[in-house]
Amino acid sequence: MNPNELNELRELVEFLKENKIGEFDLERGDLKVRLKFESATAGVDIAQLGRLLAAQGGAAPLTHAPAHTHTAAVEAEESGLQEVKSPIVGTFYEAGSPGASAYVKVGDQVEVGTVLCIVEAMKLMNEIESDVAGEIVKQIAVNGAPVEFGQPLYAIKPR
Repeated sequence: MNPNELNELRELVEFLKENKIGEFDLERGDLKVRLKFESATAGVDIAQLGRLLAAQGGAAPLTHAPAHTHTAAVEAEESGLQEVKSPIVGTFYEAGSPGASAYVKVGDQVEVGTVLCIVEAMKLMNEIESDVAGEIVKQIAVNGAPVEFGQPLYAIKPR
């Protein structure tokens, strides 16, 4: 790690602490960093995090908060649905490339390990797999929209 990268990492750690971000993954070339803080609470400034990543040559700036609301989570819990959540901050894509058909759609049966979507983070395409077998009941995330860590992407009715 060169001195510039080390300084960028220090700035990132300070930013994460100041904004009480509990967990963060960074992959850039051969460099992989996972940060996890014990006493994190809500209060992430998504736009500020996006600007910081863009300044470091990472993902494009995020300009608005995620679309997920508390009511969607409550609905899923009450109806026995299981949510597949984003493991990273990035941009949600329902297909592997523009114009391609979506990996899954409402009504599809999926198995554990079935690719559901892609979350692009820092120019890397991360395939998100189902962690439950069942039927896709709802797509919560919007194609092409930013998602945050832990944000529900799909609701699945387990078998």
